[in-house]
Amino acid sequence: MVTQANSQSPQTASLWRHRNFRLLWSGQTVSEMGSAVTSIALPLTAVVVLKASTLQVGLLTTASYAAFALIALPAGAVVDRLRKRRIMIWSDASRLLLIGSIPVTAALGVLTLWQLYLVAVLAGVGTVFFAVSFQSYLPGLVGPEHLMDGNGKLSASESFAQVCGPGLGGGLIGAFGAAGAMTADAISYGVSVASLLAIRLPEPPPPPREDRNLRAEIAEGLNFVVRDPILRKIAACTGTANLFVGMMFPLEILFLVRVLKVHPADTGLIFAADGLGGVAGGVLSGRMSRWIGSARIIWLSLLVLGLPAFLVPLAEPGWRVALVVVGFVFFAFSAVLYNVAQATYRQAICPPALLGRMNAAMRWIVWGTLPLGGILGGTVGTAIGVRPTIWIGISGTWAAGLFVYFSPLRKQRDVPAPAQQRPPN
Repeated sequence: MVTQANSQSPQTASLWRHRNFRLLWSGQTVSEMGSAVTSIALPLTAVVVLKASTLQVGLLTTASYAAFALIALPAGAVVDRLRKRRIMIWSDASRLLLIGSIPVTAALGVLTLWQLYLVAVLAGVGTVFFAVSFQSYLPGLVGPEHLMDGNGKLSASESFAQVCGPGLGGGLIGAFGAAGAMTADAISYGVSVASLLAIRLPEPPPPPREDRNLRAEIAEGLNFVVRDPILRKIAACTGTANLFVGMMFPLEILFLVRVLKVHPADTGLIFAADGLGGVAGGVLSGRMSRWIGSARIIWLSLLVLGLPAFLVPLAEPGWRVALVVVGFVFFAFSAVLYNVAQATYRQAICPPALLGRMNAAMRWIVWGTLPLGGILGGTVGTAIGVRPTIWIGISGTWAAGLFVYFSPLRKQRDVPAPAQQRPPN
């Protein structure tokens, strides 16, 4: 079972001595910290520097995730044809240049909202190729027995970056302005490139395929997801949750700054709470999956542990801003537990030769809803207000867990053994 990687301390400790994993892990930790700075600095640049409206901020979020809806499926076929580490290196190098262009043009006084849209779209393309390659590269790097542990450590680092990144972002925004703060993200991509180049494990070439038809290869990945009754429900759950998260995300800065009267430089400290919950979720994912069940925790994390997120829209200026902090902690904690468990499940049951296309198909479905969520968030927020839209977002995210609850997953306790030779559907 995959969970055995966490059941014995020598196995768990071995990843700390795994040089290549440490390189991947450290590079991603730095990169995620830079991205956490940009997650606050980019919308603040639009709101504070360029005076963007609610709808324009929503469209910026849509631009950031548009690539997942447009190119995720062919990206999966490309990833399965090429060496994944090489794709990750080129993806990070391109994002270094794109994100780095924002502080440069801001310093020259020529930054426009259209540039933010363009950078968001093109950086999103790099993110698509990196994300699909990354999830497909990890099983071969650490082996199936360490998959849950590796996913948990990477998720904990991502959340740790969200703790440190927003606080760092707040300080950088105060010192250099919102646009200037994104220099840190550009540098972080350079660190990630260096760490990937330092990995010594040779990556085997992709297996030769007689059928090189792109459409047929894409269909294989989609069919694998759609025909599996549990993967289908996981895709529906994650896609629905991301739709409502996409509604909330562009409004969170507006909710803090314009509704709760939080100073822009202090928003990073508020969002650090989100990261604290995520760190706890990543660190405890292995232990809780053994206690609750590595499959059972997929639905329990959302429907039970995610309930305190309903405190967020109850916040008011003053001491009741603390409700946002508490709500964010539990929201992130439950989300990371869910993501680690469902990602491990997907990696475990999928044949290695199909990992890129399966991950791309899942990303296309579950991230493809984020651009729509951004449009809905901007539109609904303009029509009925920011706080009611936050209520809708929290409610919809929680209710998405019902998809996996009412599925065969509810009758399973643990993730099945990894599929090594299972033929694709």
